[in-house]
Amino acid sequence: MAASSAPSVSSAVSAFPRRLARTRRFALGVPRHFGVSPDGERVLFVRTGGGTDPVSLLWSYDTGPDGGERLLADPRRLAGGGTVPAAERARRERARERSEGVVGYAADRELRVAVFALGGALWAVRTDGGAPFPVTAAGPVTDPRPSPDGRLIAYVTGGALHVVGLDGTGDRPLAVPEEPEVTYGLSDYVSAESIGRLRGHWWAPDGDALLVARTDPRAVAVRYLTDPSDPSRKPRALRYPAAGTANAEVTLHLVTVDGRRTEVDWDRAAFEYVVDARWDTHGPMVTVQSRDQRTVRTLAVDPVTGATRPLDERRDPAWVQLVPGTPARTASGVSVGVVERDDTRGLRIGEALSPPGLQVHEVLGVDGERVLFTACEEPTERHLWAYDPTDGFLRISAEPGTHHGAIGGPTTVLASLTPGGGSVTVLRDGAPAGRIGSLAEDPGLTVAPRQLRLGERALRAALYLPSWYEPGERKLPVLLDPYAGAGAQQVVRARAWWACVSQWFAEHGFAVLVTDGRGTPGRGPAWEKAIRGDRFGPVLQDQFDALREAARHCPDLDLGRVAMRGWSFSGALAAAAVLHHPDVVHAAVAGAAPTDRRLYDTHWEERFLGHPDEEPENYTRNSLLGHAHKLRRPLLLIHGLADDNVAPAHMLRFSAELLAAGRPHRVLPLPGAGHVPTDEAVTEHLLRFQLDFLREALAELAPGLAD
Repeated sequence: MAASSAPSVSSAVSAFPRRLARTRRFALGVPRHFGVSPDGERVLFVRTGGGTDPVSLLWSYDTGPDGGERLLADPRRLAGGGTVPAAERARRERARERSEGVVGYAADRELRVAVFALGGALWAVRTDGGAPFPVTAAGPVTDPRPSPDGRLIAYVTGGALHVVGLDGTGDRPLAVPEEPEVTYGLSDYVSAESIGRLRGHWWAPDGDALLVARTDPRAVAVRYLTDPSDPSRKPRALRYPAAGTANAEVTLHLVTVDGRRTEVDWDRAAFEYVVDARWDTHGPMVTVQSRDQRTVRTLAVDPVTGATRPLDERRDPAWVQLVPGTPARTASGVSVGVVERDDTRGLRIGEALSPPGLQVHEVLGVDGERVLFTACEEPTERHLWAYDPTDGFLRISAEPGTHHGAIGGPTTVLASLTPGGGSVTVLRDGAPAGRIGSLAEDPGLTVAPRQLRLGERALRAALYLPSWYEPGERKLPVLLDPYAGAGAQQVVRARAWWACVSQWFAEHGFAVLVTDGRGTPGRGPAWEKAIRGDRFGPVLQDQFDALREAARHCPDLDLGRVAMRGWSFSGALAAAAVLHHPDVVHAAVAGAAPTDRRLYDTHWEERFLGHPDEEPENYTRNSLLGHAHKLRRPLLLIHGLADDNVAPAHMLRFSAELLAAGRPHRVLPLPGAGHVPTDEAVTEHLLRFQLDFLREALAELAPGLAD
């Protein structure tokens, strides 16, 4: 059947890019960062004032019969805020923070006092009533945390760890950097970006000492980020540990509030990554990882001498997958750890094992002997689970979707994202006791993809079709729109922002196919580790197998007009598709694509490809550089020029190689944009620009598509 132009889009579809930008991917107005008091009487959280309000406020939800939401701190009513210090800006970038104001908080053990940084100033508020009050600090503040008893506040300023009384008295440095680039109490780049450890100091339960990370990045190579749109601005120096090069030296120290310091002793030559640390009533505990990531060891730390002894060790011939929140211990000292058996990544809590086939994603908290975690039996759903010695393992969430939460005493917070949107339910003794309101805007699109299982590998896929589509009426060009990389799933039964974007492209005449293939979480260790040494081959095979199977399911998919788009890993995947498989993919958009694997960071890249000195062929095969001469299809490269994660050099070097090979392509630089653009105008028009490019590129194959 001949191609014809798509019907005119609705006003809601036309308005969607602007709505996506103003809501910062519909993240504004969503409650998050939940904390529950040990008695279950209070739930703390942050939430912006509305679906387009970028300023986060601190709230309390009281669970009693006369309870409800109470505003604790509105940053717009607090004076004295200045410029956010560089260390805090870097921490927010690593956390992909999309709001401003009170973006996070820390509280004492009973959740009676909460502290937060606002424009470099230190603030505190008592959760049982009263206005927020400033606490005098020695300089611009990063990552303030109160002691468990609420008497003192630890914070970092100028790379030094300080403590100050809640009343603002007695400020003193506990650990001062010996060299200008050394810091105490902060995370290093690779730990924050690729490991997920954003913290650098942890209080002892009695509030008399802290476990503190010292980071010395001086052996790490320096990169310089410039802003070509402002030639008067000096380049920004960044210590970036590229694959095969030196990491920052991270050591740990026991520091008492009266200034005594003891270094923690372990074999740092064999275990250079500090992936987790905590200090519970049983003492300090540290988890370290070898450079090749095949061994992870958990150590008990003597709080007086700093000596360590092993508590647990995990090994894997590919890599040991880190599970956030583990290891941990219950109040009685029962260990909570990860065990992999029968291709299931589960939990071992003492002698209890989680059910077979239940893939554990994250441990969210331990309250007494109760453990709260997320896991999936079916990869398109992620549910909230709990364990206690009396009832064993029980699933808390019921509705299809993705769920997470928090726990304290008899109270559990259940935060859900389902096909109908987001909600937060407060449970008391397992029964609904109230809701915390979400102020997020509705995307204005009806998002109802066909959930598919395709081919012999039962690939989970979502097929988005135009709302006006009638079977047999027309052939639809196909847009492959996956992430398909490690650590992320996009085929979930939930109205996530990326599902809305896929539907928006569908409304413009595409059949949009999203597939989670090998390498994505939720289907067991073997599935995730099938990409060891080859990050493109198995992933592209799964995308193309899903494409062919989806066309059998829906014959109107036009396999003669197929495009692919992606960002970060999937940006490189899209470019690899048109380079190596131009017979399958006929145009591509590659955003923030890592084109040279040797330029990306140590922990992330070496996990999948090994050390470049030991397995150089993996880096050659998995890089786009060196393959530019193969381009035969339209390709659009997009990159933020302030991206400190995937440096702009990735795009510039690849573009130069394409030009040298005489291969036409388009480049869209984004001045001032980081790895994820946040400017509203850029975000809005970026979608439209990609749509226009894809229409034009595929129109050469079917002229009617350009209409």
